[in-house]
Amino acid sequence: MPQQKIYLVGAGIVGWEGVGKKALEVVGKAEVLIGHQRHLDIFPDFKGEKQVLDDLSLMLDFLRNTDKRVVVLGSGDPNFFGVGRFLLRNLPKERIEIFPNVTSVQYAFARIKETWDDAIFVSVHGRGLKGAIDRIVSAEKVAVLTDEKNSPAVIARELLARGADGYEVWLCENLGLPAERFTRTDVKGLAEIVAAPLNIVIFIRTWEPQLTQYPVIGIEDEQFATVKKLITKQEVRAVTLAKLQLQDNLVLWDIGAGSGSVSIEASNLLPNGKVFALEKNPQYLPFLRDNLKKFVARNVTLIEAFAPEGMDALPDPDRVFIGGSGGQLEAIVEVIDKRLKPEGVIVLNVVTLDTLTRAMEFLEDHGYTVEVACINVAKTKNLTEYKMFEAQNPVYVITAKKSQE
Repeated sequence: MPQQKIYLVGAGIVGWEGVGKKALEVVGKAEVLIGHQRHLDIFPDFKGEKQVLDDLSLMLDFLRNTDKRVVVLGSGDPNFFGVGRFLLRNLPKERIEIFPNVTSVQYAFARIKETWDDAIFVSVHGRGLKGAIDRIVSAEKVAVLTDEKNSPAVIARELLARGADGYEVWLCENLGLPAERFTRTDVKGLAEIVAAPLNIVIFIRTWEPQLTQYPVIGIEDEQFATVKKLITKQEVRAVTLAKLQLQDNLVLWDIGAGSGSVSIEASNLLPNGKVFALEKNPQYLPFLRDNLKKFVARNVTLIEAFAPEGMDALPDPDRVFIGGSGGQLEAIVEVIDKRLKPEGVIVLNVVTLDTLTRAMEFLEDHGYTVEVACINVAKTKNLTEYKMFEAQNPVYVITAKKSQE
């Protein structure tokens, strides 16, 4: 005997409004109705068996073995961060028929009179917060489904810690209920609000200084706060970023980040990627923090550690830039060699021949194909009515790729 279909019906914001005629007929013919209590209460006159949805695994066992006509109730569109994903992943798709309704996110955008076709959607419900923050900071417009632990205020404080305060914020609470409320604020204001448990937060970016005031790549050296002008110079920085071959969503380690100039420009080239800037020198840290805040480098995470310390907890890198090793180059490369992803690239900037020779030999001994570019930069300098070139110290840009043999 073929198994019965399972009907997945989305409830409206208030109740059964928006449920189509066919979906209501399906509910009326069902023998078992499954859902959270607030959904079951929508159909007080249902004559069959009602089961409160609590343990998804128990519901799955029941659905796999029952020969009864079952309707599972969800919120809005059950395929949108709802029970639909779980059922489609664990049951044959031909057994499932879905009747979607208006989602809470649709309703919220309609009420604040903002378009939502250009938004992204993030749920922190039962999920880790860091990945969600990474997605938020890379978005122009985002709707966030929160939970009790990862509340709107918690999310706001994480965004502020990233320097990501350039958003108009809408806190949408108790949608469809008598206590429904919409609060327009900013990220700092959101951090001070104790929100109702049922809420959605909408962030709309309003300010992006690194795109409106500064170029994506080629920021003038003078724009960075530094110690004694110790910085990867603009021309060398451009070559370094080119050798890293950055792509949209890669993971980059910047070891010995110094002023953070490479991390900041790399973050502009990795809008959906992650950059980890490792630095522990107390002389550099205040300047590094100031630069990250100034350029709103949202996807750069500062790791206060002397490499190779602090590297174990980081996600495996696709790219690694070593601007300073503190005399620990071999130990750092040993760690990188074990963690670097296939097709990964290491780029080092060195200024002495001794370090150049040692680094090349060590990388080649570890199976890397090594290329070196010597960058000699001379810039014009005014001398009375004449102009002359003033040479800067040469910098050796080492690019190492893991051999495929």
